Amino acid sequence: MIKFSLNFEKYISQAQQRRGFCLNIDSMKVIKLIYESLVFSVNSLKINKIRTILSLLGITIGIFSIISIFTIFDSLESNIKSEINSLGSNVLFIQKWPWAMGGDYPWWKYYQRPEPTAEEVNEILKRSNTVEHAAFMFSVTRNVYYKDNNVEDAPIIGVSHQYNEVMTLNLQEGRYFTQTESFSGRNMAIIGADIAKNLFGNQDPIGKRIKVFGRRLYVIGVIKKEGSNIFGGSPDTWVVVPVNFARQVVNSRNINTSIVVKSKPYISVADMKQELTGIMRSIRKLKPTADDNFAINQTDIINKGFDQLFHVIGLVSIIIGAFSLLVGGFGVANIMFISVKERTSQIGIQKSLGAKNFFILLQFLFEAIFLALMGGVVGLLIVFILTFVGSHLVGFAITLSLKNIMIGIIVSGSIGLIAGFIPAWSASRLDPVEAMRSSF
Repeated sequence: MIKFSLNFEKYISQAQQRRGFCLNIDSMKVIKLIYESLVFSVNSLKINKIRTILSLLGITIGIFSIISIFTIFDSLESNIKSEINSLGSNVLFIQKWPWAMGGDYPWWKYYQRPEPTAEEVNEILKRSNTVEHAAFMFSVTRNVYYKDNNVEDAPIIGVSHQYNEVMTLNLQEGRYFTQTESFSGRNMAIIGADIAKNLFGNQDPIGKRIKVFGRRLYVIGVIKKEGSNIFGGSPDTWVVVPVNFARQVVNSRNINTSIVVKSKPYISVADMKQELTGIMRSIRKLKPTADDNFAINQTDIINKGFDQLFHVIGLVSIIIGAFSLLVGGFGVANIMFISVKERTSQIGIQKSLGAKNFFILLQFLFEAIFLALMGGVVGLLIVFILTFVGSHLVGFAITLSLKNIMIGIIVSGSIGLIAGFIPAWSASRLDPVEAMRSSF
């Protein structure tokens, strides 16, 4: 009994080994079949160079169209969101006008609202349990002078002392205002890199005096050069002064002002916004039934607006790209039908020598896929080259992402598969005798 059991187990083991060997043989046949089909398709493309180039052109234009649009708008979206996020996710802006993206803007509801004031900043800091820093600011444009040099219509930014805690100024050299200088409204200024270059050239601007509002200001700092942001502004052109100095020469009630607040650690923006709403209503003595006469804006509003915009743009891009690829797909299908017709006798000979339908199908299918992939790769290369040129022309970085590269390859391969399947299927179903007769 024991001997029978051992022999039976040995037989099963040998059978499994033979079965595994057969599976390995079958796998090798499939791999060899695929390789031979690929070689046939590549040789066919080499022989018919003009036809191959024309087919490539259709797919290249299609992939170029859709991937270039995706690349531009992905880069634009990335840059915009980067600029928005640089404002801070835990920062709120108390202003007269609410932010809005798209649609009708009911400006008539807001134009009679009062502007935020510096006194309200002090009240917020006294009453709030969620606000860590708060700053008052406004902006006007004036000419700036230094000896014989001048800069016209430079933004003059009046800020209270905590501005640098809420919206960090990256200084290349010099320092920020001291608390005493801010509160007393000393005639001091921090200038942008472009202002420094235009007024002083290669000279060190620290300690020198510029003229604004008809008054002389001592330069105590230079903002590090940042370049233009996606909204067109730049600290490079700013002249930052203590708000208490600016209020001596400008009537801030006649211009747009803002209060910028930053939350304490671990305090959500929603909680801070809710508390600020109550504090501002209390400061302005609004009745319970009265509407707010202020707006508390946050960067999420801009993000959501741009998300909707780019969603629409994305849909339009897909439609445009789909039409381009459809044209390219018809081109591939047409070329493949011609290829099948031209090689009908060759197909008959291959079948008479024992070629399986699967081999014929793969041969033409690989040709269509390989053709489409070549067109897709050429399209991606053109997009990649143009990203370098475009980055210098539009003023922000345009990058061809790995995601868009994969989309281009997958889409072009899929177009080849779909466009080439029917011609390949018809080729695989040809009768070998009838196929060989077609050459006579």
